[in-house]
Amino acid sequence: MTAELAGIVFDELGPSKVIHIYSPKINLRAIVVIDNTALGPSVGGVRVSPSVSANEVARLARTMTMKNSIAGLSHGGGKAGIIADPRDPKKELYFREFAKQIKDLLEYIPGPDMGSDERCMGWIYEEIKRATGLPETIGGLPLDKLGATGFGLSECAEVSCPYAGISLRGARVAIQGFGSVGRAAARFLSEKGAVIVAASDTKGTIHNPEGLDLNCLYETKDLTGSVINCKKGKVKKSDEIFSLDCDILIPAATPDVIHKDNADSIKAKLVLQGANIPATKEAEELLHKRGVLCVPDFIANAGGVIMAAMEYARKVEKEAFEAISARIKTNTRLILERSKTEASLPRKIAEEIAKERVLKAMGN
Repeated sequence: MTAELAGIVFDELGPSKVIHIYSPKINLRAIVVIDNTALGPSVGGVRVSPSVSANEVARLARTMTMKNSIAGLSHGGGKAGIIADPRDPKKELYFREFAKQIKDLLEYIPGPDMGSDERCMGWIYEEIKRATGLPETIGGLPLDKLGATGFGLSECAEVSCPYAGISLRGARVAIQGFGSVGRAAARFLSEKGAVIVAASDTKGTIHNPEGLDLNCLYETKDLTGSVINCKKGKVKKSDEIFSLDCDILIPAATPDVIHKDNADSIKAKLVLQGANIPATKEAEELLHKRGVLCVPDFIANAGGVIMAAMEYARKVEKEAFEAISARIKTNTRLILERSKTEASLPRKIAEEIAKERVLKAMGN
């Protein structure tokens, strides 16, 4: 049974809490959603964006419930959003005040997300001694620096490619969103023999069908703020990346970038969801009908939260990477094999497995 209140859908899993935070002293506005804690305290990132909404945070929190469940972690799903520009000079003040506001919300463990990083988690930890994705200087496993999510995507690709009828070695990859996840995915996939033919950010897309120079991409992004200033490719509009000729498409930025209006233009045979909720349900169904294999977010991009859970359990870097590889490969193979056998959408299979584990923990 489901119900909807203020644009948020409630069902048998949750969300259990939706909290709005406001601090007039510094004009902090934030949202925390605890989706489900049957498997343990919730883990989920803090997204910083001027447009983040309660509905988006709730959808992301549910994704974390599914992600933690299917990864076999002793954590539930939660998420937070700070409504601000991530470049705001008051960012540190926002995070420290946010931390104070959630000090007693012990069922929520913050982590980095779009617009936040290990430095932000350090600010939270200094205030309440509860966060993941911490700086190395205070004993953390910095998810972005180590490229945990990007590494997981490359491991997922290794298993997924045969199901999509392609070989990873020589596969042409387009990465939408060249932030921390996209950069790491490019590096790890390149090491496995894939060829990065396109990358995009908010300024545009850079495309070279023969393959882009990764060092040029990294240096240009760092120095100028955009991949389009790399001279070794043709510049196109940001959204043109979805229609480029490639084998693997990785949406690694904001939600709902793949939708009914552009799903038919996608030429890739495999879509690996590097971002959370990057495709609408309708788009995934359209891709599935066309024979495009779409591996859902909470399977493909679980590397970050697996490493966060390993950090919280005081594991070392080697153990974290081993856990990411083993769990993502196992779960990818499991859902794609069942999807193939049952001729069903991969997300449907993955959600069934994850939901079953949560309901069992709830005693249902």
